[in-house]
Amino acid sequence: MPVKILLIDDDTTLLRFVGEFLAKEGYQVATAERGEKGLRQFYAERPELVLLDVMMPGMDGWEVCARLRELADTPVIMLTAKTAESEKLRGFRLGVDDYITKPFSLAELTARIRAVLSRSAAKQPEDGPVFRAGLLTIDLRKRQALLESQVLDLTPTEFRLLAVLGRQAGRAVAQEELRREIWGEYREQGDSALRRYVWLLRQKIESDPNTPQRLVTVRGYGYRLES
Repeated sequence: MPVKILLIDDDTTLLRFVGEFLAKEGYQVATAERGEKGLRQFYAERPELVLLDVMMPGMDGWEVCARLRELADTPVIMLTAKTAESEKLRGFRLGVDDYITKPFSLAELTARIRAVLSRSAAKQPEDGPVFRAGLLTIDLRKRQALLESQVLDLTPTEFRLLAVLGRQAGRAVAQEELRREIWGEYREQGDSALRRYVWLLRQKIESDPNTPQRLVTVRGYGYRLES
């Protein structure tokens, strides 16, 4: 099966030109000229890589990227005319995998796509540990969590949170460590974002989310997944 790429850019000429080129290179290409449409295309197409323009009317590339990262770890390459370091750091905080500065050559585009796809494939473990915490089972290789043998419907961020806690089940994990493990070195999310994901995760693993028994708060420090 050919690799599927989603290209989101408000420049319709670029969409057509780059789309045709990538198709000739053997990729399956979907395009969208607005951020909102790009998100809908992403949900429908489930591409293996996203090429995303930064400056778009309405929902810009930053917001699109943030929404993508809420739901998937799909590699994202940003297309931007801005070269400032602050812009790149902003992207890395959101989980961008690479940048291509406009104008770019098709040779550079192809090389960047191949490099990002190669890194993405290398990050997928062929094998990985399975952690258990009471009735919870966390399988890193399958990127799957089960509660009493029932598969949990978790977003990538929820799974990363559960995996970090599962590796240290029975021990308190500091909020700072959780943020670093979930969002990386270039994180901009604070304690409020972490609390939101803890709340969301509790809705899926607790019998009574208002009185958590599995994922408990360690006041003034962080959280613990009971073993």
